[in-house]
Amino acid sequence: MSSVDEISAPATGAYLGLGEASRLLGITPSTLRRWADRGQIASFTTPGGHRRFPHTTIVALLPRLRPRRPALTELGTDGNQISMAYRRLHPAPGGEPIRWLTDIKSEDRDLLRERGRHMSECLLAHLDADGPASAMANLHEAARHGTEYGHHAALLGATLTEAVEGFLRFRSPFIQSLAATARQRGLDTREATGLLVDAEAAMDKLLISFIEGWLAP
Repeated sequence: MSSVDEISAPATGAYLGLGEASRLLGITPSTLRRWADRGQIASFTTPGGHRRFPHTTIVALLPRLRPRRPALTELGTDGNQISMAYRRLHPAPGGEPIRWLTDIKSEDRDLLRERGRHMSECLLAHLDADGPASAMANLHEAARHGTEYGHHAALLGATLTEAVEGFLRFRSPFIQSLAATARQRGLDTREATGLLVDAEAAMDKLLISFIEGWLAP
């Protein structure tokens, strides 16, 4: 055996089998076996040929769970960053410009841009909220801006298809910015997945409000 540690007479419950240890770490048994063979993790082999790992060693490799995900604003994501990401992707690489946005007056375009920034800020506040009441209040505020955005798009002559296309151009950089933050700032899998799932759900609600605004008389 090439393990760094030789352990004998293990106490009951103090050790994990290969399958149990690998599941706890979220890796394949072959990967954990390779680590043990290289001496990268303590293990011993029973007389019957079964690999065993100290429970304390496996637990020490697990990421420490934080009581809550760090706030996005603390990680460097804010409304201005989202707006910059949107401008970098508008028009989308290889795609056509959104005609109704390019044809409107600059003051109308500035108004829509400002409402988009407010939506981003409210969505970020929703995702960072420390309780359900605060989260819902920020989501409702974001939806209000979305409704106004959709209504103004209709007044400017955008068809529903064109208006939704514009909204989806806003949605993409928002989600991409969150994903980039999760990668660059070291959020663990649980935190990153929860963040993106919550963001997608919020965006779905915002899209409904946007369409309702377009349909409003």
